This record gives sequence, structure tokens and C-alpha cells, in this order.
Amino acid sequence: MEQQLKRLSFSGLGLGLLMLAVPDDAFAMHIMEGFLPPLWALAWWVLFLPCLWYGLVRLRQIVQQDSHQKVLLALCGAFIFVLSALKIPSVTGSCSHPTGVGLAVILFGPGVVATLGAIVLLFQALLLAHGGLTTLGANGMSMAVIGPVAGYLVWRLARKSGLRSDVAVFLCAMTADLMTYFVTSLQLGAAFPDPQSGAAGAMAKFMGIFCLTQIPVAIAEGLLTVLIYDQLTKRQLITARGI
Repeated sequence: MEQQLKRLSFSGLGLGLLMLAVPDDAFAMHIMEGFLPPLWALAWWVLFLPCLWYGLVRLRQIVQQDSHQKVLLALCGAFIFVLSALKIPSVTGSCSHPTGVGLAVILFGPGVVATLGAIVLLFQALLLAHGGLTTLGANGMSMAVIGPVAGYLVWRLARKSGLRSDVAVFLCAMTADLMTYFVTSLQLGAAFPDPQSGAAGAMAKFMGIFCLTQIPVAIAEGLLTVLIYDQLTKRQLITARGI
């Protein structure tokens, strides 16, 4: 079992490293370095740090309970890294991309995703010029905290409602993806209010921009997450369950 997980993890990491060699413009959903005003960047960091601390505590608890979970955690981290690095052109010079957090949310809950997401965002900022260090707190809150929590709530609700596991997985991954962009729109709208319609108007404009490409991306991510979850279950690398 562990060998199979290692092969899957190394395959994902290998694909991610291969992507580093492919030049690409650094337009992306992640708010880029220096884009947010200093006070907003600091405020999001202050909010993100307690979530990151809790994620580290959960990560330690999971590993202490079962050391074999390390490889599965690595697989989830690789899945987040690869999917969130797949940038799809959107409008106004921005890009859409999947987030990949749904799988980790389902297997380990939303707490640990804060740590996995922070690691992914740090590497992408340093190696891909995708996001930034000053904006990592804001990006972390949207992609690694609020998005995963929303996906987790949908997952729990779907399982309690008696929906099939594949439907619940799809809804979880899609919701986490869409919520990430919803929060990013709120972050940008609050930091850069529209001169006429204010922050609310700016938020609505950002949402309209991202929705053009993000809805199909979220659907595709949901389907891919279902395939990965199904394969892990069939290979008995995980047990289908509602966490």
C-alpha cells in the first residue's frame, strides 16, 4: 500500500517539477506580490497565521496517530501543487485555475489543508512567480482556509443526506474551488473599491470576471477529484468514509 502511494506521490511531484521548466506568464488567481496595499496584506496575514498554526497541530496529530499517513499527505500536497499551477487564460490579464484542495479536505479534514496550502503557495511564489510572499496570507485564507472549510461543510452535508460518495466528492471539490474565487473577489474588491459603486460594486465586477472561466474549471476539478478518490478507494489505499 505504501509503495503504491509513494509512486502516486512521486508522479505528481514529478509533473509539478516538469512544469517549472515550462516558461509562462505569471498572471494568475493568486494575488501577485505587492498588489495588495500593505495594511490589507498585513491584515490577511494576521488572520491566516492562527489557521496555519492549527494546521500544523492537526498535521502532527495525524502523523502521530498513523505514520503511514505521511505518504498520503504528500500525495494530497502534490495534487494541490500540480492543479493550482495549471493556469488557464481568463480576462483582463488574469487566469483561472483549479485549487486541488478537495481531496485533502475529504481525507483529512480542512484543518491540515492550511499547512499544505501554505507550503504550496510558498513554493509557487518562490519558483513560479505565482502569487507572492506579502500576499501569501490573503491567498492562504482564500485557497487554504475558507475554500476548504466550505468544501468540508458541503461534504459533511452531502454524506449526512445519504448522497453517493462520488457525488459528495464532486460537490466538495467544486464548492472549495468556487469559494476560493468568491473570497478572492471579496479581497480585491475590499482593497480596491470602485469610485462610483464602492467596494460592493468592485466585488461584483471581480466575481463576474472570474465566473466566466471558473465555473467550468470547478466542474472539471470536481470530476478529476472523483476519479482520484475512486482509484484510491478501489486500490484500498483509503477507506470510503465520511470524516
